[in-house]
Formats: sequence, C-alpha cells, structure tokens
Amino acid sequence: MDPTRRTFMGQAIAGATILTFAPPLRLRERLAPVRFGVCADVHKDVMHDANERLGTFVKAMTKKKADFLVQMGDFCQPIEKNRSFLEVWRSFKGPTYDVIGNHDMDGAKTREQTRAFMGLKRGHYTFVKAGYRFIVLDGNDKHKGAPAGYARHVGDEQRGWLKKQLETTDEPVVILCHQSLENSSGVDNGAAVRAVLEAENARAGWGRIIACFSGHHHLDDLVRIKGIPYVQVNSMSYYWVGGSRKHKSYPPEVHAAHPWIEYTSPYQDPLWAFVTIDPKGVLRIEGVRSKWVGPSPEKVGYKAKPNEKGIAATITDRSFKIARQDRG
Repeated sequence: MDPTRRTFMGQAIAGATILTFAPPLRLRERLAPVRFGVCADVHKDVMHDANERLGTFVKAMTKKKADFLVQMGDFCQPIEKNRSFLEVWRSFKGPTYDVIGNHDMDGAKTREQTRAFMGLKRGHYTFVKAGYRFIVLDGNDKHKGAPAGYARHVGDEQRGWLKKQLETTDEPVVILCHQSLENSSGVDNGAAVRAVLEAENARAGWGRIIACFSGHHHLDDLVRIKGIPYVQVNSMSYYWVGGSRKHKSYPPEVHAAHPWIEYTSPYQDPLWAFVTIDPKGVLRIEGVRSKWVGPSPEKVGYKAKPNEKGIAATITDRSFKIARQDRG
C-alpha cells in the first residue's frame, strides 16, 4: 500500500450541536428544512492528500443528501496544477459555494485572480436556500493603517452592502466569513461587523442572525455574543505549530515533496460539519472526530494563546440555546 495515501474509513461522528431560534410565524410558513456540508482550511498547497480528503467529504455529503456545500476558505492557490483539486470540489452533484481565505492568495496572487479561478464575480455575495438567507463576507479587504501581514478587514463599502442586504430582506440569516468576527486574530474590525448584525436583530425584533460560521483559526470553538452564535469550523487537515516545533509525521518522501507539512500537527482523518436547519427553529451541527498523525501540538511544546481555545483533532458535540437577547 502506498504510504503517502490514506483511506478514510469508519469516521466517528462526534455528536450534534443544537442551536434553537424562534422565527416569527409569518416566516416559518415560508421555511423548509435545509441540509448542507461545511469544510474549512483544506490547504491543498500544504497537504499531500488534500484531494483525497476533499473527495471523502464530497462522497459523505452525497450519501447524506446535502442540499449544497460550502468551503470556508484557505482552499487552494489559483494555479493550474490545482485544477484537479477544484474538479473534486465541483464533482458534487449540487451547488457549491466558496468563501475566500487569506492563503488562497499566496504566491503573490491577487483577489481578482482567486475569484476568477473560483468563478466568483466578487468575494461577498448572498444566496437563499429553503427560505434562509446566506450572506458570504470577504474578510480580505485592505485599509489604511492596517498592520503588516495578511489583510483581515471588512471595509466600509462591504459593511454598507451587508447593512442594505439585511434591511431589504426578512429571511433568517446565516453569515459565512473565512476570518472569524469575534476572535482577536480574526477580522480586525469584527466589533464593527458584529454591531451591524446586532442592530439588525434589534430592528427585526427577534434573533434573525441565527449563526455566523468561520474557518481560518483551525480551532473547534463556539462563542455567543449578544445572542448570536459564532462557530469556528476546524480545519479539514491540521493545526499549524510552526517555528522550532516542526516535526515529521509522515514518511520522508511525503515531507520531501511537501515541506510545509512539518510545521503542522495533521489530523488523521478529514474534519467537516454537516448542518441541518429545521423550520421549527433548530440548527444542528454534526461533526467528525479524528486523532493526530504523530504528536499533538501540546506534545511538541506548542503553547496555546488565550484566543486559541479549541485546539483538537475534532469537531465536537455541543448543545445550547440561543437567547433572544444577552445583556452586556
């Protein structure tokens, strides 16, 4: 058997996160159940087995009869050799939606090149499924005074567009953004974006923003701010440890061909989430449990920062209710 390839079989379902919300009766009559798959941070340009990981996800979602799929960014660079990876993604017999991540522009690629490769006219857009509005944000806007490194900002123009989308529609809303809106290393003006969402809930008179999904951090985390749940979807592939903590988890030939892997603690199996929204007011997230290939980040001496809650080779089981309004 080729040691560089894996067969992902017998994955354990980690459980279900149940979020409840209460759409007005006038809206409930327009809603239908919707089921979709979510993956994040596959990192084709790091992982030797990214095609197989993604293919396993597509097959699993086909078997579960998902209505559509979403990838949350850091998918692949827009280069010709990644066409086969993109073809795996598009092999799903249903709609697929793309969120642009910061690493999708590695190799000195522009956002325009990345969007063209993905077939997107722009990085922020919206679509409606079964009566629910999904709003995709692009957290890669540049702005004056930004610190060095990758852009992680939602600019004035995009926030204005978001506000208009909310004010001119009335469906329950799911927000999708690569960088989180609540983590300090996510969108650098996350509080300003959250303020738009919180204002909309107040205007609507109910918890219209039912969930915000992000990737980027390679964490399995969830927080609630003023009644809005912010779900960080773990990477499909690994946690980045970097620096002096690099180590070799795979055979030498894999590391020779894919040198960035030694800076990671890979997951043995691909991780993803399967989301179901029930018109009665329940959002359920089913996750996948895996284990580390080689030592965990902790065992190689990685010290988690305060904003790195949820370093794990899993998407875990959580259950809670969304409050209509939180104080503070």
